[in-house]
Amino acid sequence: MSTKLKSWGPGLLLISPSLVLMAVFVYGFIGISFQQSMTDSHTAGQATGRAPVSFVGLANYWALLQTPAFQHSLRNLLVFTVVFLLGTLVIGFCWAWVMDRPIRGEGIFRSVYLFPMAVSFVASGVVWKWLLNANQGESASGLNRLFQMLGLDFLQNSWWADATWGILAIALPAIWQLSGYVMALFLAGFRGIPEELREAARVDGATEMQLYRHVIFPQLSPVALSALVIIGHMSLKSFDLIMSIANQSSYSTKVPAIDMYNYATVYDYANSAAVGIILLVLVALAVVPYLWYDARTRKEGR
Repeated sequence: MSTKLKSWGPGLLLISPSLVLMAVFVYGFIGISFQQSMTDSHTAGQATGRAPVSFVGLANYWALLQTPAFQHSLRNLLVFTVVFLLGTLVIGFCWAWVMDRPIRGEGIFRSVYLFPMAVSFVASGVVWKWLLNANQGESASGLNRLFQMLGLDFLQNSWWADATWGILAIALPAIWQLSGYVMALFLAGFRGIPEELREAARVDGATEMQLYRHVIFPQLSPVALSALVIIGHMSLKSFDLIMSIANQSSYSTKVPAIDMYNYATVYDYANSAAVGIILLVLVALAVVPYLWYDARTRKEGR
């Protein structure tokens, strides 16, 4: 026991400040938020302590899930997540597949594809807000103006202002911004496959398509899973991009993160905390199975 303590002691001492800070500012605040979500703190008086606060259990969660407005936010989040995932995975994978074979100027292409990721969601949101301007006709701008100049007036639409599918327009800049990141993940996966394995398949008579289909693509499944989890949990927490393009009062682009902000601005801290905990659970449902799978794979690989 003393030997283990001596070997672990310096390491534990080194990381102890981080552990304490994480325990207080991450898990401690999660606990406070969960406690707040189980109260009836819906007014400014209760938020400032001028009015009493009572414990209501899970009533706030039940009420939220029965509210049509919050159900609409959840549907928007589902649509955004599916489109965002499919767009980034398909485009990123195709770019990586094309660049798997050495091409002239590969470094330039990689930089161009990865550049959008270096831009903040707020900065890109300001630009995309102009590109996705809903005005048409003489007052058109952005993409609608481009379509008008090209004689493609039938392609003009209201983009994010559309009452039914406005959230799809928000997915466009998100896909543009993170497809390069997914490309980098898949390209690293492609380059990580030994050349000897490729040559062995070619010697056995496999065509290039058969090589990719039966040898290379199956080995990219861990990369695809990692990309799925990373992009998936980012989509669940979408907030700054939506706020930059639309605003918190736009019904067509509302997601739970926007609801959480809206509740907090009117001192409805109970519902705001409840929405935050719901988002935490959704993120955990996406991340925890991956962590379990990764830990199990590492254990079996030893």
